[in-house]
Amino acid sequence: MKILVRNLARTSTEDAVRALFAEYGHVESCVVVKDAETQQSKGFGFVEMPNPVHAINAIKRLNTRRFEGSVLRVKRVEETTEK
Repeated sequence: MKILVRNLARTSTEDAVRALFAEYGHVESCVVVKDAETQQSKGFGFVEMPNPVHAINAIKRLNTRRFEGSVLRVKRVEETTEK
């Protein structure tokens, strides 16, 4: 399941976000989106967890949790089908 993580601190790293989500299950991938020029975090990222039960639990537990000075906004990425 793909998860959107918003309101990350600009100093949050992929390793830190991965470790946070790993408390709830296996993390397949973790990407913190960065500005192309400055390489500074844009304040959001994506986490993929293959087990939907673990992913839903992580979303419930981490949404509105304070992490590295910011209150996270965490939700499932809605899959869209384009024609």
